[in-house]
Amino acid sequence: MAIEVKNEPHITVGIMDRRNYVEGRVNGIFSVDGIGPKTNRLTNGFSANAAPGDIVLCDAAGRVVGRSPHLRIGSGGRTTFDLFRVTIGSRFHWERSENQTFRGNLILRARQDGTMAVINEVPLEDYLESVISSEMNASAPGEMLKSHAILSRSWLLAALRRKKEPQKTPGEAVHIAGKEGEVVRWYGREEHDLFDVCADDHCQRYHGVTRITSPGVRHAVRDTRGIVLTWGDEICDARYSKACGGLTEEFETAWDDARRPYLTSVTDAPVPYPPVTTEEEAARWCLSAPGAYCNTKDTALLEKILPAFDRETETFFRWTVDYAREELEEILCEKSGFDFGRLQAIEPLARGPSGRISRLRIAGSKMSVIVGKELEIRRWLSRSHLYSSAFVVQVAGAAGLNPERFIFRGAGWGHGVGLCQIGAAVMASRGVSAEQIVGHYFPGTTLKRLY
Repeated sequence: MAIEVKNEPHITVGIMDRRNYVEGRVNGIFSVDGIGPKTNRLTNGFSANAAPGDIVLCDAAGRVVGRSPHLRIGSGGRTTFDLFRVTIGSRFHWERSENQTFRGNLILRARQDGTMAVINEVPLEDYLESVISSEMNASAPGEMLKSHAILSRSWLLAALRRKKEPQKTPGEAVHIAGKEGEVVRWYGREEHDLFDVCADDHCQRYHGVTRITSPGVRHAVRDTRGIVLTWGDEICDARYSKACGGLTEEFETAWDDARRPYLTSVTDAPVPYPPVTTEEEAARWCLSAPGAYCNTKDTALLEKILPAFDRETETFFRWTVDYAREELEEILCEKSGFDFGRLQAIEPLARGPSGRISRLRIAGSKMSVIVGKELEIRRWLSRSHLYSSAFVVQVAGAAGLNPERFIFRGAGWGHGVGLCQIGAAVMASRGVSAEQIVGHYFPGTTLKRLY
């Protein structure tokens, strides 16, 4: 994707989607496109009801303000609006609902199935202030915030370009025949039809302006304005995850097989570690605690760099999940849709260099299935998600085909591709510059200012 951006774009962010009903409040004077003059009738609150191909917008008293398949509530960027009961962390272990405040314009778009998309239209640099404050704590070290601004801007501009090209993501290959089968799925970030990106972890966290609590955030975005990460004449598809576990992962382990030369495995430490290539090496890696930037137990630092709900995850570098066989059978049936019968074995078949599994065989008395890739494995083996797919399986109980418990001993939090957020924050706290941080996690890349 050749570099072509010359001016700051405005983007559309899907805050909520496929909703029948939404409530909120506009904090100031606004106008509704095609409805009438500017007014403050929504300052006490509003509601919107969706019907097939139509949306009815009402004020707090229930009086209809506008009715259209496409409502755009605009203020010229001078006011904010609130949305109530927004879900964050959807289907992850930190999922919850909260009220959020946004800058820019509010767009409501009807779907033909009787639901609507709730969208925020905002300048890209304003969007970034929210993203890096939502992904990390606004009090994180300044060089970490600058690194994140560069990566988030790069990923977004690369994603916008990809939306103009034929897409093959999300990907899926499912082959089930008799008692054997294979399910391979990966989840791309480009399939949104009514907006550019979503507001949750599927794309980038975007939780509005309420978390922008530090001048450091604005300085980080301002100081890196228009700067992106490049590989040759392309903007990098820059990825990141919370904690790599000591080694970052290759792009192909988590998504399709199209190689990204700048998304290779690097060591999250001053000294290199060899890649994980065998099950014996995976066991040594996952059952040890090697020195790494993201291997930190400095609670004061973690409080500075992680949002409060992320700090609830305390054992992110090395972790253990222990299931009774019957419980795991129930989870597998619910999440995969397959009845494996009595669970007999869980066997890794392919791993990336960080130890993350990309193909996993699950065998039961009724059927066996190979599942991939990284995120689908994590979904099948947890009521929400396992922290990562870098794990080894230990079996407890009777020998042979009658295990009583399955114990997963794992490393890291997230897909592990690209920048390690906690590792990068630790580097920044030690005086490493944003340019050095980005260069460490994305070797061979260069920085370029587009506007």
